[in-house]
Amino acid sequence: MPVSHDNPLVLVFADLQMEYLPPGRGHVILDADAAITRCLALLALWRSNRWPVMHLKRIAEAAWFNPSSRLTDWIAEAKPRPGEMTFEHALPSAYSSSRFADYMSNIRNVRCVLTGFSLDETILATVVEGFHRSHRYQVITDAVACREPGAGEAAVYKESVVNVIANFATLQSSAELIRASGAVAV
Repeated sequence: MPVSHDNPLVLVFADLQMEYLPPGRGHVILDADAAITRCLALLALWRSNRWPVMHLKRIAEAAWFNPSSRLTDWIAEAKPRPGEMTFEHALPSAYSSSRFADYMSNIRNVRCVLTGFSLDETILATVVEGFHRSHRYQVITDAVACREPGAGEAAVYKESVVNVIANFATLQSSAELIRASGAVAV
């Protein structure tokens, strides 16, 4: 469906932070390069059309996601620009940010297109909590990635998480989203 002012799509980037990239880190993301490539293509489309963009940033007081660490910095190519919304959240759900929760409760008829990292934490928790608040989310399945599972095959783990998310959000590929937005495929 084409994007309209009556039913705007907000592109939401979840936790596109350096913390997820260094090998050997506890939260290293699987297939990060493929997800980043698709996220950046969507970001370029949204920015060129001046559609709303929102960035979520995971911070915490724990040894990981420590706000004073440079590892919480944005991935350079996905760094927010002036005018784009940013929200820091301490717990997995973006709704743990009171600013985010307030913003989402004060807008009507918006659909959030959710992409980025932390599929098995931030994206899952945000979609479930949003569902219970009657907020609508679309998860772009080829523009999300999750951390390496403790055991088992990574693709099976990601597919299992996506299957759970399907109970609370619409699933779509980046190509379908780009076609539906009326843009030429990137």
